[in-house]
Amino acid sequence: MKLNLIISGLAALVFMTSCNSLKSITSKDTSSTVKQNTVRPDRRDLKFIDNIEVTPGNVVTSKHTTINTRSPKKATIAPTPKQTVSKREPDSTLSKADIEQADYLQIKYAVKFDATVEKLNNIPLLQTIEHWWGTPYHLGGTTESGIDCSAFTQTVMQTVYGIPLLRTAQEQYNNAETVELENLQEGDLLFFHTGGRHARNISHVGIYVLNNKFVHASTSSGVTISDLNDGYWKQHYKGAGRAKK
Repeated sequence: MKLNLIISGLAALVFMTSCNSLKSITSKDTSSTVKQNTVRPDRRDLKFIDNIEVTPGNVVTSKHTTINTRSPKKATIAPTPKQTVSKREPDSTLSKADIEQADYLQIKYAVKFDATVEKLNNIPLLQTIEHWWGTPYHLGGTTESGIDCSAFTQTVMQTVYGIPLLRTAQEQYNNAETVELENLQEGDLLFFHTGGRHARNISHVGIYVLNNKFVHASTSSGVTISDLNDGYWKQHYKGAGRAKK
């Protein structure tokens, strides 16, 4: 009886030891299986739908388009095509202050010449008239303190048009090409006989601008603008001439 108990105890011990070994082996095999199933495949074998392959650094934005996310290389800028710049008109090269003054003069003298602003586009002429405006008449004078008619036309023609004139009204008349009234242009000279014994002599001269208006150094008003159709000037008008360059 006692022997049977000892044998039974040994058998139980052997059975328990066998179970633990089996459990350890089973656990080890499971772990190995899991590890094998989670091994990452070779990156070179990766492929997407429709055989689209993506290289490192690219992001797929659509089925057929990729965007490169790598640092871009320095861009090469193509040379800008050479452009042809049209030559600007003289008055468009003025500074902002000059443009403002030009606008002011155009508006001011548009009233005096009874013309639209667009027709008064000779800014140097307007600036010269403005500079001398109101200067008193002085026979033989050539300065801002006093100037006579022929000195005034001489100054304007040289300053604005670059045309030199002789000193006296008679000399300017003799050296000008005759122009009929209907063909008058800006810068033409208007000649008058305003008194004296010799009716054929030229004693006064002015510069035609437009709309029958001319600028001159008047004995009564100094440098001013007058109308050729005014009774006095129409009565004493002797002819018009174009200065020779």
